[in-house]
Amino acid sequence: MFEAVASLAPLRRAASAPATGKALPATAAGALIGPNAVLQTVAVMEAALGKQRTRAVLADAQITQLPSGTEMIAEIHALRLHRWLALHEPVACFDIAEEAGARTADYIIAHRIPRAACWLLQHLPARGAAPLLMAAIRKHAWTFAGAGAFTPHSAWAFTIDRGAARDALMPPDSLFHWYAAVFTRLYQTLVAPDCVCRIVAGAAPSPDVRRYAITRSAAGL
Repeated sequence: MFEAVASLAPLRRAASAPATGKALPATAAGALIGPNAVLQTVAVMEAALGKQRTRAVLADAQITQLPSGTEMIAEIHALRLHRWLALHEPVACFDIAEEAGARTADYIIAHRIPRAACWLLQHLPARGAAPLLMAAIRKHAWTFAGAGAFTPHSAWAFTIDRGAARDALMPPDSLFHWYAAVFTRLYQTLVAPDCVCRIVAGAAPSPDVRRYAITRSAAGL
């Protein structure tokens, strides 16, 4: 997820149309996403829960081998991991998801976004940097939305719709908090340090949709 936010070339494209996991053909196991949805989560799980409890979650999630980190993975692996983590650890899963999301964003910034692009975003006013970052995210939304749909409503708001994925079981709430944590760290690092991304309670039209808002605590937009 969020693996390919590396090109800021198409920044003039409007960040308002929905993006789905169809940009890359789905495999037999389903849509493909970036490996950090699993790798960073497992790393945080081992630190928070220990190796034995982590292995129990991985076994139930049918993950026998961790991704190499160099290739995209079947989305079902990340969905199973987060689902079984929530079942094993219904309270701790939220903190784990948030830390894993922050680490995923740190990885993206360090390894997937050109330094020149990071410098540009960090030196632009927030009102200029945010639309550029959201446009880049939108272009590569398939790397984290998988079979779902990502729709930006502005540089500061977006929707993630799992209804398009026709999931047999809904992803746990902690996964949606993972998304928020990734956006929070990306925006804090590249747009303004007081940015926070949160799920907007009661704003979704159905249970498989989450609406998000990115707000600033210290300054107006």
